[in-house]
Amino acid sequence: MDQPQVPLRRTPLYDEHVALGGRLVPFAGWEMPVQYKGVTEEHRAVRTAVGIFDVCHMGELVLSGDYAADVVNYLITNDAKRLMDGQALYTVACNDAGTILDDLIVYRVSQTKWLIVCNASNRDKMAAHFRAAAVNHCDFDDASDRTALIALQGPKALALLAQAGGDGPALAELPAFHFRDATLANVPCTVARTGYTGEDGVEIFCPTDGAAQLWRALVQLGGPLGLEPAGLGARDTLRLEARLSLYGNEIDETTNPLEAGLSWVVKLGKGDFVGRTALERFKAAGLTRKLVGFEMTGRGIARHGYPLLDKVGIKVGVCTSGSPGPTVGKNIGLGYLPTSLAEVGTSFEVDCRGRSVSAVVVKTPFYKRSS
Repeated sequence: MDQPQVPLRRTPLYDEHVALGGRLVPFAGWEMPVQYKGVTEEHRAVRTAVGIFDVCHMGELVLSGDYAADVVNYLITNDAKRLMDGQALYTVACNDAGTILDDLIVYRVSQTKWLIVCNASNRDKMAAHFRAAAVNHCDFDDASDRTALIALQGPKALALLAQAGGDGPALAELPAFHFRDATLANVPCTVARTGYTGEDGVEIFCPTDGAAQLWRALVQLGGPLGLEPAGLGARDTLRLEARLSLYGNEIDETTNPLEAGLSWVVKLGKGDFVGRTALERFKAAGLTRKLVGFEMTGRGIARHGYPLLDKVGIKVGVCTSGSPGPTVGKNIGLGYLPTSLAEVGTSFEVDCRGRSVSAVVVKTPFYKRSS
């Protein structure tokens, strides 16, 4: 018997996407805009002006109480104890085998209150993971359904916020990976100088019932600055150029953070945490494969799942993400290769639907904004 179809969820900005002509597609159980005017146009708007993204589908988990900091630090690989109030950090959470449950941003509201933002596809898994660890130690609250999240990204993002009234002008002073409460367009918010595009910008948390008001105000104010609403397509090409991992592509429960190039978020010396023993074992044994960036030197585009081949045509790895890079003007990709083939300048082949196309390992990120 066929299983009944679970209806797709809609964010509080669904009607805004329809009004703007967004093309809606299923994503992680949600009906989300993949593009509006077009991926390349939206990508370029973020690189040169400003783009606005609906990321309300992300999960927001709150831990509070005297031992909340200890619970958070035990579940992540990075060291949350070094954060001050109003600071955030990027990290992963591993299982006991040392592979990645999810990548997260952890926000220290205070010593006794912490916000964890997880991927939409992993919300249920991560909520269960944090809820179980919190038992008898601290309070846990899945605030996802009460919380909207809007990303404003690009070199003109802060100039746009300055026009949004309230605390907008002061947000230009917010350092990277810091956050503060603010009022924008008469909506109470928490604004974090974080993002997933390789550009400057912010991510804005607000109550779900204020999301549409805030979105409409930012879209209207941003028009003269060149703002474009941007969908999942541009979000993917932007993060790929910046070499930012996507859960389900570069990282998942079959990958560990060391081989994924995320050793910088693994603090083995901070004390015990979930996955530490396995990660110490991986480090001691040495890596057998690495996540690399590559450019296509032949005519073809690498896509997720395409085999990577050595010079005699034997499969030695897999492409995790690939697309044209609108800013860099090249067909680029990420993928896992044996460490012997992972050095910059090493040539290999990509099996593009039965056709071998030449590629070369290159230094990443493919794109880095000028400071």
